[in-house]
Amino acid sequence: MKAIKFFAAALVVAFAVSCGSSAPKVEVDVELPTAADVDSVSYLIGVNFGSFIKGNNFAENLKELDMAQIKKGMEDFLKAEGNPYDPTFGEQFDIDLNKMGEILNGYLTKKTEYKKAVNQKIGEDFLAKNILKENVDSTATGLQYTIEAPGAEEKITKQDTVWVNYKGTLLDGEVFDQNDSVQFNLNRVVPGFAEGICLLGEGGKATLYLPSELAYGEHGNRNIEPNSTLIFEVEILKVGKFVPQEEEPAKKAKK
Repeated sequence: MKAIKFFAAALVVAFAVSCGSSAPKVEVDVELPTAADVDSVSYLIGVNFGSFIKGNNFAENLKELDMAQIKKGMEDFLKAEGNPYDPTFGEQFDIDLNKMGEILNGYLTKKTEYKKAVNQKIGEDFLAKNILKENVDSTATGLQYTIEAPGAEEKITKQDTVWVNYKGTLLDGEVFDQNDSVQFNLNRVVPGFAEGICLLGEGGKATLYLPSELAYGEHGNRNIEPNSTLIFEVEILKVGKFVPQEEEPAKKAKK
């Protein structure tokens, strides 16, 4: 009955408001909620449902959902009799509420898998055309890059610390991350970004084209969708070379 419990929690405000309408009609010197109060609570319930829909990634916009079915589901719940925790409560609905998790997860899985496939195809098509450009090269891993300035002769290594200006964009031009004079260690960034920076020396500048497998892969990250190909413009301001610690001389054995 966990699914029904979850469903009831999402509708608790609406259910509580509906219960107030069944109070016996007697005259008391206490005012009922005004029309403005009803409007405010109605709007609040709408915000609550919007938060639930958006927070769980059920839809990017309301056009994806059937508003008539949403309304019907709400009305059916409000009309339902008995305790939501009763094993037979869910029999009053058009779907088995015990399968709520299965239904919701199935919907989200299909959406995610479709998005993965679309982004993968868009990325592959972009990179296939991009590599044909005269100023674009690639590495064995599939990273594509254009070096505007190579920088110092000594190249950066993945153990080094760097100070950079960079801007990360999606293929549609949306900027998802940008920083100036930021410091980080290359062993803490996505593989394609680290590999691209290691093509440069201090003072170098480049544009990096990261296939999804060298970026955030099929899981994505924050505002980055799964299987997204990324573009980074990067400028190396300073390099802190990695200096391995010297091993201490072995202590002389005591006699």
